[in-house]
Amino acid sequence: MFLNRVSLSSFIHGVMTTRAERQGRNESLFREVNERIAELNQTFQVEGRSEFLCECGREECKEPVSISIGEYETIRRASTRFFVLPGHEDTSVESVVERSERYVVVEKIGDAAEEADDLDPRN
Repeated sequence: MFLNRVSLSSFIHGVMTTRAERQGRNESLFREVNERIAELNQTFQVEGRSEFLCECGREECKEPVSISIGEYETIRRASTRFFVLPGHEDTSVESVVERSERYVVVEKIGDAAEEADDLDPRN
């Protein structure tokens, strides 16, 4: 049967999605979690760096990334930009726009960019 060969995660609302769209959704989910972390940091006036979740498309990744709220807000200015751990970038759906020792800023391209923009909690 065809359904046995396709991961259930590739179906959303009965429609099969592309790999890039699924990755965009995974990354957007971690972005939503990071939005809550950023809100708490601002509410409690946390200074310095905080632990955010890597926003890569790997379903198994739940690694922390240490960034400041200022760095976070700079990245968040563009709905298609995410921060990931070095080595977690996927050049099939994103391009690297900045590198540091602690994280890499990537920008989604194609379907992944559209999905990221559509799912941005700030839009």
